[in-house]
Amino acid sequence: MKTYLDCFPCFLSQALRAARIATDDEMKIKRVLDKVGMMLKDIPLDSTPPETGRLIYRIVREITGNNDPYKEIKEESTKIALGLYPSLKAKVEESDNDLLLAIKIAIAGNVIDFGANWNFDISEEVEKVLEKDFAICDYDEFERCLNDTEEVLYLGDNAGECVFDRVLIEKIGKKVKYVVRGMPVINDETYEDAIKAGIGEIADIISSGTDAPGTILETCSGEFRDLFYDSKFIISKGQGNYEALSDVDVPIFFLFKAKCEVIARNIGVKKGDIVLKYSVRKDDLAKKRIFS
Repeated sequence: MKTYLDCFPCFLSQALRAARIATDDEMKIKRVLDKVGMMLKDIPLDSTPPETGRLIYRIVREITGNNDPYKEIKEESTKIALGLYPSLKAKVEESDNDLLLAIKIAIAGNVIDFGANWNFDISEEVEKVLEKDFAICDYDEFERCLNDTEEVLYLGDNAGECVFDRVLIEKIGKKVKYVVRGMPVINDETYEDAIKAGIGEIADIISSGTDAPGTILETCSGEFRDLFYDSKFIISKGQGNYEALSDVDVPIFFLFKAKCEVIARNIGVKKGDIVLKYSVRKDDLAKKRIFS
C-alpha cells in the first residue's frame, strides 16, 4: 500500500507519542520531532507506511537511548489478554462455526495497537468486535485453502494480540510457523512476547529479521524471505503487515480491523470494520478461470 498525504500527520503524531513514552526529557522529544519533520519531506508517496515507521522508530531509539519504550505496555497487554483467554476459548468451543469465530477472535485482538490508537479498553473493544459482521469475509477461500495445506505461515502483529492468535492457531490444527519482529518496534511482538503468550507451546516461533512495524520483505532476513515465498498458506495479521504486503504477488489472508480512514478507504470498507481478505496469486486466478 502506498503512502497517502493523510499519513503524514499520523507519522508525526506517532513520533511524538513514542518519544514521550521513551523519555520525559523535553529537549530530546523536540529533537525527535525536528529530525522526523525534516525526514518526512523526503518520503516518496510510492513507499509504504511501515517503511517510514521504521525510520521514525529508529530516530526515537537513537535520540532517547531507549530501545524498547513500549516494554511495560506490552507486558500489561499480554497480562490482560491472558486473563481473557479462557473465556475466548470457551466461546469457540460453544460456537456452531468454531473456526470462523476463532478468526474473528484473532481479529478482535488487533485492537491492541499503540501505533494506530492510544486510548482504548481491551475487554470492551474485543466485545465490540465479536458483535460485528465482517465487511469483507473470504471465509470459504480460507477454509478451502486450509484443507489443502499441511503448514501455515502466520505473520503476527502486536504483543498481547498474539494471545488471540493462539486461539486461532489451536483451532487451525495444522503445523504453524509464527513470525515475530526481529527487534522491538512500537508494541509489535518479539520472540519474548510470543513466548509469554504461550505461542511456543503450539507453534514454531521464527523472526522475520526486520525492525519495521510491518513485514517489509526487503528488510527481512534471506531465510525468512525464502520461507515466505515458498509458503502456500499465509495469514497476515494487522494493518502494518497489510500496508507492507498488500501489493505483493503471493497468496495471503489478511486479518485486521480497519483502525484508520486511510486503510479503510484503500481496502473499500469503513473505519472500524473487520476484514478477512484473500489476496490471491495471479496464476491462481488464471487457474480459476480455466477450471471454472
